[in-house]
Amino acid sequence: MTDYREAAENAEKLADKFVEIRALTLFRWKVTGAALMVASVGLLVADLVYGAAALWITGGVAAVVLAVAGRRKDGSPGRKAVLAGPRTLTWTMDPQVLVDAFRDAKLIGKDESLRLVERASRVGDGWSITVDLPATRKADDVIKHRDALASALAVDEVQLIVERVRGRGGHAGRVFLWVADEDPYAGPPLRTPLLDVECWDAWRPVPFGRDARNRRIDLPLVWTSLLVGAIPRQGKTFATRLATAGLILDPYTQLYVFDGKGGKDWDAAEQVAYRFVCGDEVEHIEAVRDHLIELVAEVQSRYARMATLDDETCPESKITPGISRDSNLGMPITAVIIDEVQVFLENPTRQEVGGKKTTLGAYIAELLAYLVRKGPAAGIVVILATQRPDSNTIPSRLRAVLGSRFALRVMDWRDSNIVLGEQMNTRGYDASTLLPSHKGVGILRPDGETAGADVLAVTVRTFYMPNPEWREICARGRALRETAGTLTGHAAGDDTTTAVDPSAVVKAIGSGTEEDSPDLPEPLASVVEYLGDDLGNREFVPTAELVEALDVEPGAFAQQMGELGCRPTRQYVPGDDGTPRRVRGYVTADIRTAVDDFGSTDLTDGGSS
Repeated sequence: MTDYREAAENAEKLADKFVEIRALTLFRWKVTGAALMVASVGLLVADLVYGAAALWITGGVAAVVLAVAGRRKDGSPGRKAVLAGPRTLTWTMDPQVLVDAFRDAKLIGKDESLRLVERASRVGDGWSITVDLPATRKADDVIKHRDALASALAVDEVQLIVERVRGRGGHAGRVFLWVADEDPYAGPPLRTPLLDVECWDAWRPVPFGRDARNRRIDLPLVWTSLLVGAIPRQGKTFATRLATAGLILDPYTQLYVFDGKGGKDWDAAEQVAYRFVCGDEVEHIEAVRDHLIELVAEVQSRYARMATLDDETCPESKITPGISRDSNLGMPITAVIIDEVQVFLENPTRQEVGGKKTTLGAYIAELLAYLVRKGPAAGIVVILATQRPDSNTIPSRLRAVLGSRFALRVMDWRDSNIVLGEQMNTRGYDASTLLPSHKGVGILRPDGETAGADVLAVTVRTFYMPNPEWREICARGRALRETAGTLTGHAAGDDTTTAVDPSAVVKAIGSGTEEDSPDLPEPLASVVEYLGDDLGNREFVPTAELVEALDVEPGAFAQQMGELGCRPTRQYVPGDDGTPRRVRGYVTADIRTAVDDFGSTDLTDGGSS
């Protein structure tokens, strides 16, 4: 630290005295030149008077003098660097180093600078600083290029946290930086606080984990839904059980637990579940379908019952804590937890729904989409977890209505976007960049309506709750329900399914999923939606128009469209003044071909599975 401070101070002093140093250098050159001329004349005179012996004697004496004067003394450090060491810590003492880092990362121009809002200070296990960017520069761009800034500061990107300062005291160009001393996601597992409480209120956000700055992150569940996605062995089931644990510890919640893996991860939840299915056989998947149909009918019934309540009991046509705990009304918070949801969504078993042919998996997707879309106001919470977060596994009609998203490590940015939302990688949030050693670490994109619109996403290290502690939570939840008299359904030995009218359910969710209308991948789906009828009427659409309309990053958009078979080309289009100008864009015939190719491929794959 002392060496860095001295180096920074020396560098600043040298910069301030540049003119003086320049003048002194010129003076030294003049003196040196004059001395050389005098010495040359003296040697010439000596040679003429005394002969060549004078030259040899003079040269030997000069060599000895230079050797003695130039030798390094014992313990001497040699020449001292003007600015030693990397920028890791120097920016905390010299803000100019931070400005240079922003310039090197191409976040500001070479003639632009930063304005210091809050000086560097020690916060937790790291250093923080708040700066204002130059006019027209945006904090979102800094977040997007966080890895470049981390490289310029000579730190690992996991140590650098960049946030936009919003709300009061913030604006679009104000940036908060925090640099950790070391990897903030390493270290021993974090114990969940739920083990220290006797019960929990489902209306309170559930303790989910801690961010890089060691702040506790709580996850709201009521009035929203949750999608958890990851590749195997990254902590997906543990994260899903964390969210479920808070609901288990509330004796007034009702739980539908469906495990497509068929292992023992969810066995302990059987003692508190109102409905429980564990397995991947056809009979298990049909049982899940029947339970979801039952729940869709329950949602319809709840809306009908809430319509009859007075404004004091139900002021906004949505469930309240009082309603959810009134046993006479029978509308408790009801959570649907499905682990390995792809097992149920991909089942190809043929069936007819509402007079139209579809598959069992597609029908379950329609039922879940209805519950996610219509259920929150009626007290329904849907939590889905999958190890195959791709567009074929989770249909866009279901994915688009899910509220909160949590992505642990995935294979590439496409899978990350499927979990977190389209174009999230271009905003600086890509779960494929998480390290394999970061077990239980993921990017949380909470529902803005419940967690604050100023939070886009945050990297979270989830609490750790192994099987023994999970069983303890479930046993405590059962005891709470027995005391409160709310232990019902499968946990109480009653697996009787409520009779419902299938036609009413079909009418509520639509008539099923038809095979000839597959979900298009992004950004192709957004392009088709934007063009509408123009897809058949226009011959060419400029790239700039699509980028602006869809609010996407140009490079990523071009790459994704290219992978879908749409290559950009250049054509002449009329300019604002009527003069033709050559622009880059897409031929709509290529877009229509990509749509047709994807549809035929999807149907072929579906038919062969």
